[in-house]
Amino acid sequence: MSWLLNLYDTYQANVDQVGKIEKKRNGQEFTLLPISHTTQTAHIEVEVTETGDFHSARVIDKNDAITLIPCTEESSSRSGTKIAPYPLHDKLSYVAGDFVAYGGKIKKEEPFSYYIYQLGEWANSEYGNAKLKSIYIYLKKKRLIHDLVEAGILFLDEKGLLIEKWDSKYGNKPPLYSTVTGSIDSAFVRFTVYSPEKILTKIWKDPEMYDSFIKYYNRYLKDQDLCYVTGELLPITERHANKIRNSGDKAKLISANDSSGFTYRGRFTESRQAASISYEASQKAHNALKWLINRQGKIIDNRVFLVWENGGNEVPSFTEDSYDITSLDPFALGEEKKVSFTNQEFAREFSKALDGYKNNLLTESNINILVLDSATTGRLAVLYYRNLDKEIYFENLVKWHTTCVWFHRYRKNENNQPISFFGAPATKDIAFAAYGPNASDKIVKGLMERMLPCIVEGRKIPTDIVRSAFHRASNPVAMEKWDWEKTLSIACALINKEEGYNLALDKENNNRDYLFGRLLAIADVLERNALDSSENRATNAIRYMNAFAQHPERTWNTIQASLQPYQVRLGKRGIYYSRLIDEVASKLKFEDFNDRPLSGKYLLGFYSQRYDLYQKKGNDASESAEEQN
Repeated sequence: MSWLLNLYDTYQANVDQVGKIEKKRNGQEFTLLPISHTTQTAHIEVEVTETGDFHSARVIDKNDAITLIPCTEESSSRSGTKIAPYPLHDKLSYVAGDFVAYGGKIKKEEPFSYYIYQLGEWANSEYGNAKLKSIYIYLKKKRLIHDLVEAGILFLDEKGLLIEKWDSKYGNKPPLYSTVTGSIDSAFVRFTVYSPEKILTKIWKDPEMYDSFIKYYNRYLKDQDLCYVTGELLPITERHANKIRNSGDKAKLISANDSSGFTYRGRFTESRQAASISYEASQKAHNALKWLINRQGKIIDNRVFLVWENGGNEVPSFTEDSYDITSLDPFALGEEKKVSFTNQEFAREFSKALDGYKNNLLTESNINILVLDSATTGRLAVLYYRNLDKEIYFENLVKWHTTCVWFHRYRKNENNQPISFFGAPATKDIAFAAYGPNASDKIVKGLMERMLPCIVEGRKIPTDIVRSAFHRASNPVAMEKWDWEKTLSIACALINKEEGYNLALDKENNNRDYLFGRLLAIADVLERNALDSSENRATNAIRYMNAFAQHPERTWNTIQASLQPYQVRLGKRGIYYSRLIDEVASKLKFEDFNDRPLSGKYLLGFYSQRYDLYQKKGNDASESAEEQN
């Protein structure tokens, strides 16, 4: 129950955010829901006057369709033929009193009678208000279908009956019939009140309406028991929220439907013997979870990865790369720091960047990490949950980003310009490096879950992930250049996590595999410089890279033989590269120059040597050659 309690505490700490509209990057609105409220995708908006008359109606644009509505326990979990109206906004078959008169089909009893009775009880109670009564007065007239037809929203056939599904014989399809999936009776209607004298707040955005229904509905909650979340005696619920990941999500985290058949496998006689949760705690915890997912969760193939702090302060996620974390923080690393080769310097600056987050948190703050997924459409499970002290979380995050480091060039900014950064790759990019850019979401989310304990608990990276990235990086001819460059730098980061090398070229490192990698890089740069700018083909070093990793001695003989014409073409610069090859090769011990397969260290030597050569000015090589002459 600790994750529920932390979600409940998050709601309590952010109660001032209830009802405040926020926007995602795609422009979609969301908010921290009040209790006894949910969201629905509305299709029709109806305005009524303060005197209870029809004013206007419109078909809602899909970007404005998500609507905050009051709900009861019964309506939030209704299904099939069950009649359980929402308190105010609902489907056309519920809110239209003349639905049957215009040929609308109902399964059993007329839903409108249940809806209007429930609405009247609320409107006429001590908690009702003027807006609510205006809508109630209008709907009692039973003319909603008639008015929507007059407004050109709905249409009748030749018999004067409601057209439930549009047929091409009627002409071009109207907006509503294009928006609603299935029969028109499932169109969801939301109501608001119009005044010619003043601008009234839309009902689904009005805090007074939220409070009105909460106070009204609370008087019906009387079945008290011990709440396992708060530890208090409170009204209990057995119907818990769905729509956790999105407005169409039917999966629930907490549910029990075993009252017949297995009857709780003989362990219990009723569901609350396993766990009893209060209505208030359930509502607040689930609403906080929805808000957090919309605000900062990452969803891959319906699997949710969420990191949050109870106070609602921004916390860097384990899924992000070093550039995302530092670029979001006011203490972001300067541009010159992002390309630094010194691991110690980067570790110091990255720690300062994370201090910008940490200093905003309370001393006693804890960090929560939650992973959710569903095996079926109705059940959602907690796959992983950890509650960590903020110091432990940030220490592990710093350790990851300062040990799994390399220099990366695959990021792009808003203007599609390349960005270079030094640090750890994002978990999603690790998946693409290991399994290719076309890896399915199922594979990606699985790898992200496996990488989670490596980052937040300091565990070792699974060997198969490193091996897969290594083999892909060693086979550049099998992929496009951008994909290989990205795979190469990420593979180097993963390998470096275990080896602890600096990105800067280490000329004193005499490791066999590292030296072979340096030789391959020199051969690649030599041939690339000798080619015309119009020639985009792969060099021999790149073409033979996979074979070189498996049989370095034999393959190096082939590569070196192919370099002779390019050395001649480069002239003095060719002499410089030849002497550099001799210098590196001379460091190889006689017994190490063999065909034993290379480890991932050769990639580190290859990348560092290649980058060192490319960082030199255009005339550095020729100047060096002249000096040696």
